Amino acid sequence: MKEAPFAVVLIAFIAFIGVLYGLVLVSEDQSSINESILNQPQIVSNQTNENLTQNSLNTTNQSKNQTNTTNLTKTTNNTTNTTDMTKTVNYRVKTIIGIETPMRDGEKLVSDIWMPQEEGKYPVIMVRTPYGRSAAYMNYTGMGKYFASNGYIFIVQDVRGKGDSQGDFNFLFQEGADGYDTIEWAANQSWSNGKVGMMGFSYMGADQWLAAREKPPHLVCIAPTAATGRYMEEIPSIGGVFYMGWALPWTLQNNGRNQNLNIQDINWTPIFNYRPLINADEVTGTQIPLYRQFLEHPTMDDYWKRLQFTEQDFANINIPTMTTCGWFDTDQPGALFYWNGNKKNLTQKNDHYLIIGPWIHSGTFETEAQLSKIGDLPVSGAKIDVYANHLAFFDVYLKNSTSSVNNSSTDYNSTINGSANISSTNKSNLAPVTVYLTGLSKWINLTDYPPADMNITPFYLESKGQANTLGGNGFLNWTITNNSNNTSNNTIYNATSDSYTYDPNNPRPVTMGSFAVNCISTENRSDVLVYTTSSLEEPVMILGPVFMELYASSDAKDTDFVARILDVYPNGTAINLGPEECGGAIRARFRQGFDKEVLLEPGKIEKYRIELFDIGHVFLKGHRIRLEISSSAYPMLHPNPNTGNPIATDTQQQIAHQTIYHDQQYPSAVFLPVIPSNSSLYDQIFG
Repeated sequence: MKEAPFAVVLIAFIAFIGVLYGLVLVSEDQSSINESILNQPQIVSNQTNENLTQNSLNTTNQSKNQTNTTNLTKTTNNTTNTTDMTKTVNYRVKTIIGIETPMRDGEKLVSDIWMPQEEGKYPVIMVRTPYGRSAAYMNYTGMGKYFASNGYIFIVQDVRGKGDSQGDFNFLFQEGADGYDTIEWAANQSWSNGKVGMMGFSYMGADQWLAAREKPPHLVCIAPTAATGRYMEEIPSIGGVFYMGWALPWTLQNNGRNQNLNIQDINWTPIFNYRPLINADEVTGTQIPLYRQFLEHPTMDDYWKRLQFTEQDFANINIPTMTTCGWFDTDQPGALFYWNGNKKNLTQKNDHYLIIGPWIHSGTFETEAQLSKIGDLPVSGAKIDVYANHLAFFDVYLKNSTSSVNNSSTDYNSTINGSANISSTNKSNLAPVTVYLTGLSKWINLTDYPPADMNITPFYLESKGQANTLGGNGFLNWTITNNSNNTSNNTIYNATSDSYTYDPNNPRPVTMGSFAVNCISTENRSDVLVYTTSSLEEPVMILGPVFMELYASSDAKDTDFVARILDVYPNGTAINLGPEECGGAIRARFRQGFDKEVLLEPGKIEKYRIELFDIGHVFLKGHRIRLEISSSAYPMLHPNPNTGNPIATDTQQQIAHQTIYHDQQYPSAVFLPVIPSNSSLYDQIFG
């Protein structure tokens, strides 16, 4: 009986020692079992069934600002995430701040590094950013701890001329050489095993491709998210129409060494309306050299060719890639441009992966920005584990191992109960292609994108001659062949054209950030033509690139044409689709290519191709498909003054009278990537 008090004392002493040891670990930012990081975005983890499904996510959707923002993003998210993050870790983590890396010209770029405490050589994951390596909304601390605890060196670097890095910032133009130098420096450090991968979104996605083009010997793989890449078609213009609503705010915010986030309350109306356009920056109180450079190079000249990838560039890149973008992601055109260009390189055909979710730009990289609703469109099951997807990819190509997030495989083109799924394929556990179908709210896995079942199908414009406004008589006639629009409907819709007047002093409003919203309120204008199908008798699924061939004339020397696709619900709600709020556009002077300007001969009928980019959507039974045509989208796009003068310096404007043609000789049509109802993919989705 005398042993009992001694046992109690002994147990208490052991417990006290354990508490002290735990405090030591906490003070050293180390953990051997579980790590809870306060005030960081949640890493959505499902270690039990190892599927990335919405049902397995125990997180609460937090609202994000979907209006215009200011990363290369064109949609900014400056909201600080406050969700708790808990995950199983294997390595204790240490942080090194302010490491300098010398470039070939002697300038030094500065990085922060997270790495395992345990000595050894580890693969490197790198992010190179112009937005600040300590940007709170990007949570690089949480990101660094996540990857370092899984056995990686994680590096975040301020690009040249930003943050603490030396030199002058020059947009993306210096990122190829600087990326090469940083990659090779990292590969040769004592803590590196010589294998380097890259990740990051928007600007940080594009600089990965530019670095890869330089072929650094130790770059093993890249995971670019929402990477801009179609210059003149994506930024700084959309179809040659100056992207005013992005260019001015973005260049102003990034005009110094650090992001200026104090622009949110600026009244942009007098700035956007100021002419000449090249001096509009002065209304903000300063001159912005980069903004002016964009305007001084309105064509695809040598200035932009430094960035624009060619077929030869893609042929020279032979490393695995994981591309991520969103259906409402303003940099989706560039991301899929790289995807399509890279597919042509057959040497690595089994090592490329694609994920397209129902996200705006910020949602492509931030789980907390993956909302259950975009505008007025529900997108249930939108969340996936962004970090885990990257870990799965890097584990294979930087560690030659199977990722800890593997799960049971799924069949080709199978649906995954409305949620994202990682399936076993090729070397990794990632499906080759994972896409979300809006309208149906389901994730599906594919072997390729666009899918082989896709059938580019024309929908022809018809009317009685007055397609103006929602109440007009425009009709969109669907045919599954490439025949002309000589159908039975022509006995009723037999007019050969529609006309409207475009006044640059009264442009059609299209709000920045207005993705997937009800557009009825702006369809009552006489300068908007509306063409709508009859009610659908069965679901129509589109998955792939959308474009329009438009036959039109104008009495002006130059003008714009804007088109967009909408899903019309039985109650009349009309939801706009696509990665740009305006849909797609073309500036007439660029109808023969973006490398030259060719003004119009007033009154002459011309053919225009308008890119509406990629859409993955199901128009349900009872819904209708709608096409809108107009000549403006303010303040997103600079309203064409119709004069034919240089856009940057023009101070004049005139009204343009536009005519849209639709007959057998001039068969204006929008081309949709329809998945036929008799295809295997359609059958697997709809039964």
